[in-house]
Amino acid sequence: MISTFIRHELKAFWRSKNTGKSIAVRIVMIFLILYLFGCILLAGIGMDKILEIAFPNDDLVKSFCGIVLIYFLFDLFMRLQLQELPTLRVQPYLHLPIKRNTLVGYLAITAVFSMFNLWPFLLFLPFIFKIIAPDSGIIVALAFVVAIIGISVFNNYLALYLKRKSNLNGWIFLITAAVLILIVIADFWWHFYSLHNISYAFFGRLLTMPILAIIPALLGIVMYYFNFLYLKQNLYLETLTARKVKIYKSNTDIPFLSRFGTIGDLAANEIKLVFRNKRSRSSLIIGLFFMFYGLIFYTNKSLGQGWYLFAGMYMTGAFVVNYGQFMFGWQASHFDGILVSKINFSDFVKAKYLLFTTVSAISFVLTIPYVYFGWHVLLVHFVMCVWNIGVTTTIVLFFANRNFKRIDLSKSGTMNWEGVGASQLLLTLPLILTPYIIYTPFAVFKHPDIGLALLAVTGFIAILTRNYWIKQLEADYYSKRYRIAEGFRNK
Repeated sequence: MISTFIRHELKAFWRSKNTGKSIAVRIVMIFLILYLFGCILLAGIGMDKILEIAFPNDDLVKSFCGIVLIYFLFDLFMRLQLQELPTLRVQPYLHLPIKRNTLVGYLAITAVFSMFNLWPFLLFLPFIFKIIAPDSGIIVALAFVVAIIGISVFNNYLALYLKRKSNLNGWIFLITAAVLILIVIADFWWHFYSLHNISYAFFGRLLTMPILAIIPALLGIVMYYFNFLYLKQNLYLETLTARKVKIYKSNTDIPFLSRFGTIGDLAANEIKLVFRNKRSRSSLIIGLFFMFYGLIFYTNKSLGQGWYLFAGMYMTGAFVVNYGQFMFGWQASHFDGILVSKINFSDFVKAKYLLFTTVSAISFVLTIPYVYFGWHVLLVHFVMCVWNIGVTTTIVLFFANRNFKRIDLSKSGTMNWEGVGASQLLLTLPLILTPYIIYTPFAVFKHPDIGLALLAVTGFIAILTRNYWIKQLEADYYSKRYRIAEGFRNK
């Protein structure tokens, strides 16, 4: 039956109307992957030299044992970002006399064939058989191999499980990513513990007790079985949907947004779109990473205060830029429905304003700890938050009416240029240059605070006159709506 599934997937690929494009993309990706594998293999072959440079005072094997767990923590984080979910169009098979275990087993097993599962072998096996095997024997070397296989399988199925759960509730992904980041920061930044020592505490014991390799192997098997059960329980769409409505029904009414009526409902739907889809969710994650911009600009005294403006703009408005530049491409798959619906387009635009205002305000709150570098930093963040809410949002929505590129929400954001067009390239210039046009003349004549004040005043004026800008955007949209719809229909 497995061979039948494979044959059917191959036929679906060759019969697709985008086969030519898919082959070209795959050829390019194969060359990139081979290049990447070659770099990893070279790193594995020269790992003994790398470890000698990185840990000059430690034993070579001890250094190796200390980095294995650290690698797999980063491996799990990268899998959550980049690893694709294995798919099989199961609906045509559900009414046939095929056991559910066969369908689920195929989905679960094919998940093993991921390039992430090959990386640790290219990286670690050369060192294991070059250094550990001659010193400690082949049994110990095989124990390391089994342990690495077990952790790789565990990470593989844990990442897939978390990604599937995240499709139902986007907070699961954000919480998982935050936990992994905190684990790393607690070691390398706060020094609460040492991941290097924790890793050595287990892998170092494999040198004397190879039987311990069974522990990660069992963890991998348990995680596979857990993933198998989850897929089996949610094989039928109505089962998953029913459970989803039952468990997450309260999430459809966000208390803060419910007070805004229809506009709040539209903003709530937009938030769900962000959390439940790969490409849109990546825009939010990139925005969270921009929160660390201050550690680059505020710790480098050689950078002037003009750079503070740039850092504050992106730390409080990264989501507005990253997500807003593809507006209304996020709704491309149902844009025709929006055209014929009873939704007033001004409410649709107001919902975008409400979403961006809320996220920018939250971003400002998250950047408050940067007050450690001075109250002036916090003032810049506040000014740029007001600017982003008032001006940046309006500029983004203006260019949204000139975006005719559709986006497939089911596709990953990694190496995905879908939806990128001329409007995105043109958008960057006014977003970056406009605040500097106001601020720079006063900074040159040694009055930067006046420049900041004007930016704040401009932002507040844009907020107070928002209804006027919404009417202008609505009129602009109605003159271009059919062209936008035609662009979104082109797949």
